[in-house]
Amino acid sequence: MQISETRRHKLRRRALTRRCWSVNGNDESLQDLRFIFEYEIYRFFKKEATYFWQRIDEKMLDSRAFPIYFPITVRKLTHEEISLKRTSLEDISFRPRLPLYAMVDNVRSLYNVGSIFRSSDGALIEKLFLVGFTPHPPRKEIDKTALGATTTVPWEYHKDPMAVVDRLKKEKIKICALELTTESRPYFELEKENFPLCIVVGNEIAGVSKEIIREADMAIEIPMFGNKQSLNVAVAYGIVVYDCVRLLTS
Repeated sequence: MQISETRRHKLRRRALTRRCWSVNGNDESLQDLRFIFEYEIYRFFKKEATYFWQRIDEKMLDSRAFPIYFPITVRKLTHEEISLKRTSLEDISFRPRLPLYAMVDNVRSLYNVGSIFRSSDGALIEKLFLVGFTPHPPRKEIDKTALGATTTVPWEYHKDPMAVVDRLKKEKIKICALELTTESRPYFELEKENFPLCIVVGNEIAGVSKEIIREADMAIEIPMFGNKQSLNVAVAYGIVVYDCVRLLTS
């Protein structure tokens, strides 16, 4: 295929304006392939250009010897593609879990509890403890926001939170209250040495109970920069638990 110099410059300008990137070089033996690929990308659809890209991909990565321009495209994954990444219900019990536990202390909202279940599933925590008057499954309101996570997250309900605290301490699991205290530090200052760890979140109004705070090994907080001094309990839990995942998997 022959492409005029004018056409080549148009393709290059189009590449630059579409936030494309290039690999610089001057290997003239590959110019035809480059032109074909550029032409197909911009004249037709990306699907038609795939064939040409496959022909030059390996040479480009090995030699980096010629300029090639292509769009950095982003698209939403289909449900089928997402499902390929999902751990099946049969396999999830065999996956190694993170040394991360959570305790939900006297949280009143069933929808918040369901959201905490869902975040716990995504983070693959070891176990979720529901204590005090925190509602527990089976409840349709919990299922509405949990979206099935009540069957994939190991959980227990206990009326007395201190019984759970004592049990965890005997198992050498540190207790970490997500609460504003005189000794709280930012959640992102946690270290790998702090694990295994149990994150405790509390009531939407009263927060974590004083009895648990007295027995806690540490306290963390989420820095706030506006007028409000706290976040929704399920939102706060999601922020902290996923930062723990980042720390443990880094």
